Amino acid sequence: MRNGSVQHRPFYRVLVANRGEIALRVMRSARRLGLGVVAVYSDADRGALHVKQADQAVCIGEALPAQSYLNIPAIIAAAKASGADAVHPGYGFLAENEEFAQACKDAGLVFIGPSPQAIEAMGNKAGAKEIMKKAGVPIVPGYQGADQSDEIMLAEAKKIGFPVMIKAVAGGGGRGMRLVTDAASFPDALRSARSEAKAAFGDPTVIVERAIENPRHIEIQVFGDSHGNAIHLGERDCSVQRRHQKLIEEAPSPAVTSELRAKMGEVAVAAVKALRYEGAGTLEFLLDQSGEFYFMEMNTRLQVEHPVTEAITGLDLVELQLRVARGEALPVKQQDIRFTGHAIEVRLCSEDAAHDFMPQSGRMARWQVPDGIRVEHALQSGSEIPPFYDSMIAKVIGHGTTREEARGRLIVGLEQLTAFGVTTNQAFLMSCLRHPGFARGEATTAFIGAHRDELLAPRANAAFDTALAGLLLYVTNSRAPSWQGGRSLAATFPLPARIEISGQAHELEITRERDGSYIVATDSRKETFEIDQLDADAIRFRHDGVMDSAKFLRDGDRLYLQHRGIPLAVNDLTLAAPKAAASNGGDGKVRAAMNGRVVAVLVKPGDRVTAGQPVMTLEAMKMEHVHKAGIDGVVSAIDVTEGEQVTTGRIVVEIGA
Repeated sequence: MRNGSVQHRPFYRVLVANRGEIALRVMRSARRLGLGVVAVYSDADRGALHVKQADQAVCIGEALPAQSYLNIPAIIAAAKASGADAVHPGYGFLAENEEFAQACKDAGLVFIGPSPQAIEAMGNKAGAKEIMKKAGVPIVPGYQGADQSDEIMLAEAKKIGFPVMIKAVAGGGGRGMRLVTDAASFPDALRSARSEAKAAFGDPTVIVERAIENPRHIEIQVFGDSHGNAIHLGERDCSVQRRHQKLIEEAPSPAVTSELRAKMGEVAVAAVKALRYEGAGTLEFLLDQSGEFYFMEMNTRLQVEHPVTEAITGLDLVELQLRVARGEALPVKQQDIRFTGHAIEVRLCSEDAAHDFMPQSGRMARWQVPDGIRVEHALQSGSEIPPFYDSMIAKVIGHGTTREEARGRLIVGLEQLTAFGVTTNQAFLMSCLRHPGFARGEATTAFIGAHRDELLAPRANAAFDTALAGLLLYVTNSRAPSWQGGRSLAATFPLPARIEISGQAHELEITRERDGSYIVATDSRKETFEIDQLDADAIRFRHDGVMDSAKFLRDGDRLYLQHRGIPLAVNDLTLAAPKAAASNGGDGKVRAAMNGRVVAVLVKPGDRVTAGQPVMTLEAMKMEHVHKAGIDGVVSAIDVTEGEQVTTGRIVVEIGA
């Protein structure tokens, strides 16, 4: 191991080796301290907001992360070219890469984070567990040996006892992680975890741990400085997850007492001092139902969810990082830390929750954030969401004097946020926040799995929303008579319409009444509307004696509608030709469900397959997605190769009868 001491000296211009919302977040604190800021960007991010708002920006390569945001020589060269004398890695990408930290040091740049030695020690899950075990920190039983053969891994998993968790040693953010419930499914899960780990971190090595069932995911925020000081800033509860990636985080945890907080904090601070750790870090634990906690890993960087800690402590964690990197002592002692109120954060992701959280990319046609609530983002109307990076596009944070107040403010904030053009998990997040189990503070890591059907249940007012969508498509049509005519001599004839919402077609009839109102007959009922005001992006109407409103965006035959916070994408099929058969693969052609990279071809020409059999794995937004045969038959053609980048709808495998 090379010398890993932290390098301290004054710096005046910070290059942010990241993109999106975290790049803007770092720039904000850096500027408040009087520092200049430099952005880096890939070809896909040339027009991104973090590029526009930086003092300087340097292109570092092509769209794929390996060719840009993971390209260490290009980032170092960008720092030199721009005159930056310090580098902040953000989170993800190279934030926990000791080679990058060392390269910065070798280039005479201050790396705003811990030493390469500390990153290396804690970045490897197996090594970190050994360090913590020697320090007396409780750890989850498991196997982390050098022998990575399939046979040994399976044998060790059987010794531990199923269910087990496979984890990438160099991993984070849920990548390279698989829950395995039985021996039969272990080999496929092992292959998939290794493939994802190799693609995300360049290292396919994994460990196997006993799966702690229905735990809480609790993490402790820590800070250390070069003067031997170390503090913790309390815990965050990050239990609500999908695909082992966090969706909702809060501080403090509903499950952590002041006594448990003190105990976990003491353990975390002891670990920081043992490592002589400098900068921001987070120790992650599993908390079981009996109150016992087990060390999982240490993240040697700023966390995505740091805003909830900032909200309840009043501290700026990025500012603390910058000050510690300059060699300053931490400005607060443990006894100075005060926790005020409660904060909850949700991660707004460009994904389709109803279709297994499938990543989505494309153009964000309209983006509006509400006033009065913290939203971390790097978007504007017209922004492109590329398929190459993480699906998280924004964070919304609610803070209140109580947990219930924070939850309520967050729900209202989500209701008021507008994201038209790319499918997001906005409605799903509101379902989670409103669920009685979450409201009572009972959510564990099993929350989404246990309540998935409830969280994805059809909208209670689906028929009303369908009618409102039909009305909006009608009155915003350039050929439709003006809604402002008031009373007329005669009612219009019912006009038929056909619309599609969430893949389901609806037949409608729309009638203009003599009094100027509209009757929309849907599949199941009739709804009556009176329009009070129709603007370019909003409608105000009366329905059942109640004045109401909705936001919308008309884009040709496409309508984006948001009523009471629930966004809908609607297609006008009235004049459309019938859909071609079996875009779902029923014609024997397997199509890419998203823009992504082929990471595994699971069949070859001539193989006989059955409907539902996996044939191809694509990676999009750092997650793997298995594509399956739509029919029984024989593989007649493979139209892509491993490593190839494909677009949505591209035929990847062809199957004949």
